[in-house]
Amino acid sequence: MFSPDNHLGIFAALMGLAALAFWLQATRIGARLTGTVLVILMAIFAANAGLIPHQAPAYDFVFTYLVPVLIPLFLLQGDIRRLLREASRTTLAFIVASAGTVAGVVLAISLLDLSALAGKANISATDMESAIAGLFAATYIGGSVNYAALGEMTGLSNDASFFSAATAADNLFSAIFLSVLGLLPGVQWLARRFNDHSQLKTHIPSNDDPERNTVSMTPTSLCTALAVATLLVTLSDATSAWLDVSGGRYIILTVLTLALATTVPKLRHWCAGGFELGVVLSFVFFGSIAAGADVAAMLSVAPILITLVSILLTTHLLCLLIIGRWLKLTLPELLTASNAAVLGATTAPAMAAAKGWHDQITPGVLVGVLGYSLGTLIGGLLFNLL
Repeated sequence: MFSPDNHLGIFAALMGLAALAFWLQATRIGARLTGTVLVILMAIFAANAGLIPHQAPAYDFVFTYLVPVLIPLFLLQGDIRRLLREASRTTLAFIVASAGTVAGVVLAISLLDLSALAGKANISATDMESAIAGLFAATYIGGSVNYAALGEMTGLSNDASFFSAATAADNLFSAIFLSVLGLLPGVQWLARRFNDHSQLKTHIPSNDDPERNTVSMTPTSLCTALAVATLLVTLSDATSAWLDVSGGRYIILTVLTLALATTVPKLRHWCAGGFELGVVLSFVFFGSIAAGADVAAMLSVAPILITLVSILLTTHLLCLLIIGRWLKLTLPELLTASNAAVLGATTAPAMAAAKGWHDQITPGVLVGVLGYSLGTLIGGLLFNLL
């Protein structure tokens, strides 16, 4: 329907899919799926039905310019002191979930022969193992934003056919896994084995509490958020070039943004609405990355990719439940943390709200932001170590 060189038409289609996902997530069924999963599924369908292309310069624009800006827009909320104060138990659950992801990645690449994938991606088997480990560790610790960063860092994104197949597997299994997380609280056999989850009282700030002096979203705050985010991207790119650090763009950007957000905590008030703007742009990004999910290409390498992701997510879930129960964490805390790890900061608070876990909404955002920080760092570390 849109040719690859119809840049504005494709961008309009991406914005339309994002808007439709926002509308649909307000429905009863849409609230359970969440807007992230809806826009991913709709973009996969649109691309494989021929409505939009699998590859286009418009997607490259999103990956090159929007994705780097997304990271500081989310991380401006990432005051480390606030994270420790408001989400300590959910943060502990998130650390367990991240450890489960790393264990699942290591187990999967140890058990599987990835030489066939290496041939398709035109790289050596050893490089393929390390790249796959970094890629899937990043995406299942911080969501698809980290997936794009590691795709660039490992060089896997240079092979369009393989990367589109891996993208399809990642997106489809993320959607399936989110459905599993939504069903687990209803399994009475499992729920009885965890401590009851008592809702924490909502904090009502007093007149002397600095939290009361929040700034509402305004054109000024939105423009400030964009200005700060783009400036941080520019500084990180300049620093990366100065240090001559190959693939260090996102790591430096993460460190700079977290340092600024922690040392200047009022910045999140001055940039009010930046997170919401990031969510809007992230839906466009999810649509762009899902459009590259060529299901036919995925089927050509389906058995090994399906097996790899199945081992990874099964190990992740088992570690989460077994270690989480031993640490006396509740099921809502564990499932919110797992959601934040596998899908990011946009779906975790949505699931918490849909389930009535109101005390997990803010922690879901905060640990999701933590995932954006740690996903690229841990994925890059695994890639380089292996």
